[in-house]
Amino acid sequence: MRQITIQEQGKANPEARTGTLPFLSAGFRPFFLLGAIWAAIAVPLWLAAYVHGYAVGGALPAAVWHAHEMISGFGAAAVAGFLLTAIPNWTGRLPVRGAPLAALAALWLAGRLALLGSAAIGPAGAALVDLAFPLALIAVVVRELVAGRNFHNVPVAIALSLLAASSALVHLHANDLAYTAALGERLGIAVLLLLIALVGGRIIPSFTRNWLAKARPGRMPAQPDGFDNACLLVILAGLAAWVAAPDSGFSGYAEIAAGLAAAARLSRWRGLATLREPLLFVLHAGYGWLAAGLALLGLNGLFAFLPPSSPVHALTVGAIGTMTLAVMTRASLGHTGRPLAAGRGTTAIYLLVTLAAALRVAAPLAGNAAILTSLAGLAWTSAFTLYVFLYAPILLGKKQ
Repeated sequence: MRQITIQEQGKANPEARTGTLPFLSAGFRPFFLLGAIWAAIAVPLWLAAYVHGYAVGGALPAAVWHAHEMISGFGAAAVAGFLLTAIPNWTGRLPVRGAPLAALAALWLAGRLALLGSAAIGPAGAALVDLAFPLALIAVVVRELVAGRNFHNVPVAIALSLLAASSALVHLHANDLAYTAALGERLGIAVLLLLIALVGGRIIPSFTRNWLAKARPGRMPAQPDGFDNACLLVILAGLAAWVAAPDSGFSGYAEIAAGLAAAARLSRWRGLATLREPLLFVLHAGYGWLAAGLALLGLNGLFAFLPPSSPVHALTVGAIGTMTLAVMTRASLGHTGRPLAAGRGTTAIYLLVTLAAALRVAAPLAGNAAILTSLAGLAWTSAFTLYVFLYAPILLGKKQ
């Protein structure tokens, strides 16, 4: 897939002076802010259920609600913010903004409220409200790609369709139509990880090359090539095997191969040379979580030396959490005309999400898992709360 980047500094995505509120002038603004707020709220709600037994999620069991909201709530918001910002760069068309963008954000928010209130409106009603957002987003993305004749990025519409399907599988379970919640969770996580593999493979070496070129360090990161594409296919195969047959021996070997393929890609991008710029190094760190999580998932499938939740949280809190914050901070700065450099607050965000991932992976191994899980949740919530505190003025305000 070509051109799968967010063009920095917003050169192909100007905030046109048409009277549109700044907050509704580009997709990253409402969706990054709403997604971060929800990430900061949803985890404490889950911890209240996990530690104290409080009821959340309405008709859904608390664990199923938690997984669904991290994938179809927070994860989908991050994907929407990225795509609605990137697509104008791919197509040369004006961005979705104003009332249409507000409508998409309202649909996303309605889905979150419907899931919380599904005990009152019923699981069928909650499903209809919740699925309206991914279906509307797919329609908007397909319209923009077709109108711009940008057919090489059609796979992103396929990825969105799979993300919608993952949510639908959870709702089938909630409505007692099929026992497919676990399958839906794996599918949703796999789609988000595949998007990280695809997008990360484009933006990480590109951004690294741009930054290193200014410092003239010599060797540059490898750019996408045939080896890179082969690694992507191995990652895709490993994720597909995990979704389809997570308990099979073949799946374990495929996941290990996927982790090694991700590590091989990462090794070509000169990550250690970016240590002094956290805004860039965090992208490498997030991709490192992808490689480690896939390998750990496969090794655990073969030898069962860890509780199953540890490898999954290396992929979710580690890879997805870190990469979403890395992209959200960078895009928020670049597309509002600010310097692409991490201050102390932004660096603290990265340290907090890394701490959250490490604690969540280790929690099941502790004598009292609830303590480390709660600390992981506190670190996660602190990371996203700090993002909201630092970046809400940027997202709500005008471009510099």
